Amino acid sequence: MTPGAFPWRRPRREALLLGLVAVVALLPVYGVNSQDRSRLCLTQALVHGRLSNDACLAGSVDRARFGGHLYSDKAPGMSVLELPSAEAVRLPPMQRVTGFDKRLWAVRLLSSGLAFLVGAFVVGRLAEGLAPGRGGAVLVAYALGTLVEPLAAANFGHDAAATLAIGAFALAWRRLPAAAGLAAGAAVLVEYPTAWIALVAGLYVARGGLRPLASYAAGLLPPAAALLAYDAAAFGSPWHLSYRYVSSQFAAEQERGLFGVHAPRLHGVEQVLVGDRGLLVVSPVVVAAAAGLVLLARSRRAEALVCAAVVVFFVLLNCGYYLPYGGVSPGPRFLIPALPFLALGLAPAFARWPVATSVLTVASVVPMTGLMLVWMANEHLRGTIWGEVARVAVQGSSSRLVRHLMTPNALGWAGVGSGVGLAVIAAAGAAALVLARPRRDRIGSRPWSASRS
Repeated sequence: MTPGAFPWRRPRREALLLGLVAVVALLPVYGVNSQDRSRLCLTQALVHGRLSNDACLAGSVDRARFGGHLYSDKAPGMSVLELPSAEAVRLPPMQRVTGFDKRLWAVRLLSSGLAFLVGAFVVGRLAEGLAPGRGGAVLVAYALGTLVEPLAAANFGHDAAATLAIGAFALAWRRLPAAAGLAAGAAVLVEYPTAWIALVAGLYVARGGLRPLASYAAGLLPPAAALLAYDAAAFGSPWHLSYRYVSSQFAAEQERGLFGVHAPRLHGVEQVLVGDRGLLVVSPVVVAAAAGLVLLARSRRAEALVCAAVVVFFVLLNCGYYLPYGGVSPGPRFLIPALPFLALGLAPAFARWPVATSVLTVASVVPMTGLMLVWMANEHLRGTIWGEVARVAVQGSSSRLVRHLMTPNALGWAGVGSGVGLAVIAAAGAAALVLARPRRDRIGSRPWSASRS
């Protein structure tokens, strides 16, 4: 590729790899939780032309109270995204949804699940353009070796925000500033902190002059106007976000700092990086990704700086939040919107250090898939997820991980049993790792190095 060209190429076996990661990440069926209620109560209110939903949110932890009514305390974008699928499957009122509901799983699948797959697709295409022959490996490492995997079939907004954010950056890179602005604004509608990514992407676009920057700003206007209108209608002012009116046991902490975010604390840093679900423990491939961004800067300095600025901000944000894992979650979930930007560093990492990066990928996919099956139970992990996985190898079906913490999966509804579903998940993950192995350079070709700059 010529220097500066937009890196967009199709990886080998792309459709097959996307299918395999979908089997792994989208088969789990999680029980109904506060995230579901908060977002889908707003979805169901919107169907009836309302923003508040007192009856639905009365028993929810994640809610906001204003003017004597109850509202979702989340950004409204995910609720809007889920509206078509919730109506299509005729989801009952959320206060009546319990347990492992098929229709609720379908709503998650058609919103967060699709966003997860689109994000993997975009990351794989960009990575293949940056380092031909490595896009498939990056696709699998990102989709199954980072925190996007366990939340793919859950009703959190992080995966959707991550996909919109990396999509905005890809469009800006492709010199489509208006579309980039629209995607960046949509990301903010889903997760408020992605406003930082919208700002960084805007600075990246501004390198081309005032005209593309004006187009980018024009693209931002529709989602920005939608958010301002929502806040004005729900909370009395276009400048009042939902988190200002949190009504739960977390309200006191949420009111401190910037909606609960302070300067990074030692406890937060420890939890985010090396805690029992810390990033370096459950997803060590991020180390190779970070090193790969340094390599990327040799030939794509501006793009590498954008990725670095996004990653550093979200890591610091997560380290400064009073609840680093955000309650019941698989790990430091607030940094998920930065993960596709970090994953772009895996392209040069696989090219320069193929064996080490492949080992780190396997060392991420195994614990992350195990974590996907247990995190909703919110049980203490003995010796981190690695300790639980090791006991499965020794104790088999009598291990604690298998006996008590295994999440049901969609194949159980087909009458084949969750055990078969677990075997299918494991087989699909192993197949994805094998089929995505990075291509070896022919004799005489040079690995990613300073000579590429």
